Amino acid sequence: MLSGISALLGALRALERDNGQAVLATVVKVEGSAYRRPGARMLIPLYGGTVGTISGGCLESEVAKKAWWLTDSGEAVIRRYSTATQDDDDDQDAALTFGLGCNGTVHVLLERHSAEKPLAVLELLRKVRESGQAGAVATVIGSYRNARVRVGERLYLHPSLSDGSRLLDSALDAEVRADLQRTLTDGRSSLRSYRDERGEIEVFCEYLAPQRRLVIFGAGHDAQPLTHMAKLLDWHVSVVDGRAHFARAERFPDADTVLQVDARPPYDLHTLTDGAMVAIMSHSYSQDRHWLGSVLQGTPAYIGQLGPRDRTERLLDEIRQHSPHLPALECLHYPIGLDIGGDTPESVATAILAEMTAAINLRAGGMLKHRQAAIHTPTPLDCSEIVPATRLSAS
Repeated sequence: MLSGISALLGALRALERDNGQAVLATVVKVEGSAYRRPGARMLIPLYGGTVGTISGGCLESEVAKKAWWLTDSGEAVIRRYSTATQDDDDDQDAALTFGLGCNGTVHVLLERHSAEKPLAVLELLRKVRESGQAGAVATVIGSYRNARVRVGERLYLHPSLSDGSRLLDSALDAEVRADLQRTLTDGRSSLRSYRDERGEIEVFCEYLAPQRRLVIFGAGHDAQPLTHMAKLLDWHVSVVDGRAHFARAERFPDADTVLQVDARPPYDLHTLTDGAMVAIMSHSYSQDRHWLGSVLQGTPAYIGQLGPRDRTERLLDEIRQHSPHLPALECLHYPIGLDIGGDTPESVATAILAEMTAAINLRAGGMLKHRQAAIHTPTPLDCSEIVPATRLSAS
């Protein structure tokens, strides 16, 4: 079962085996309301169905139907799609309107990919996935007539790549390269506008995050739906338990790794849990004490402890007797999960993943009907911030 970038890369491997061709559709800019944000991708093979989504199902068919003739020249093109009501659009040059009433415009970059002319951005996505290290890519998505750069030109950053990509405009290259390094350092994407005396060039600086990792301590029945649902989110999932009869790969066919680890010797799994989302749910007091105490000594992104509040506080009291300093304590959530009222393993898994997702996105996890701001607002992980124009020297 593959989803997200994993599914796209899987389809790419199949294309390479068959020497096939495809069009890559990438959302590079959103104005107003839209289901997917910049960075969403869909692969459109010459033969076979599409892989991935760039909307909530509204645009995929139209994009797939026209992607091949729109890119017939071999050049990258930008196509605009509006979700405003049909009556609102009287401009013959405006985006193709779908009349959904969402009042948004989605800008989609279309590019050809083949064995003869592979897209370097797809190789970068693969390197990010395989290495577990973030990358960044700057894509020109708008330029004035006769500019020295064209739509689709790119700069790339990743620890495994040599500094070989260049923009023809040297002044723009230096500006974008500096902003791309900030994109990688800050861990967030943005739209940036650069201007000289001849016009404006728009660039999408995209942060490519490594695959989100989830480590589940406890291989009981309730860990099974949690593993399955996390894989639907395209997370890398490891399941750990000290009991051999629970920690079996056949019980977790969706998991990337299932480990049977004795919960008594010193903890040596920090490389697995540091930077990861961690759920501790072994239903064993002694195991939970060992796993929780050990993970609190590391640098996980999130720790959730299953069970009643007073049980976790007893665990913490006992842990502090041996380890008074717990550097990851601020990452601890207990009881784990959002308050949705369910008690089945599936509803517990839903609550856990909902809270983890809210924590990743710096949200409180409340009902959207109570949210006063827009659903999608700029956050450290959002791709919707417009950076003020920068003055370039003439080239």
